[in-house]
Amino acid sequence: MKSLVIFDSNLGNTKIIAETIANVLETRAISVSDIKQQDLENLGLIVVGSPIIAWKPSEKMNKFLSGLNAEQLKNVLMATFDTRVKLFIHGDAMKKIADVLTGLGAKIIIESKAFYVKGSDGPLFDGEVIKAKNWATEIKQKLN
Repeated sequence: MKSLVIFDSNLGNTKIIAETIANVLETRAISVSDIKQQDLENLGLIVVGSPIIAWKPSEKMNKFLSGLNAEQLKNVLMATFDTRVKLFIHGDAMKKIADVLTGLGAKIIIESKAFYVKGSDGPLFDGEVIKAKNWATEIKQKLN
């Protein structure tokens, strides 16, 4: 099954998580800045992640999402994640991404996952990369 991890990352934290997930899933992690239409062809699984910026996904991620159409994602399995600061209140990029993808016909394979950074710039909290490996392993098991 062709799969892809698509991400945006301002400070590198989301990229680390995306690459970790891609490694477990034995696929590629591609920045939204580098994605091409042919990358989205014949997908079976798409994993999409973004940092939370101003309570929502990044501008680049929103632009990518707004350019998708239902023919590209109908019945494609999907999972979403975000990176966020550990605060009492925060935005939710992963749910907003999931809402767009399911609205285009993609099917949720696993509950979205948040990964936490220290302060607004990071780095990731200890254990977050292991959490990403474990989450990706769960996704991989659901594919079998």
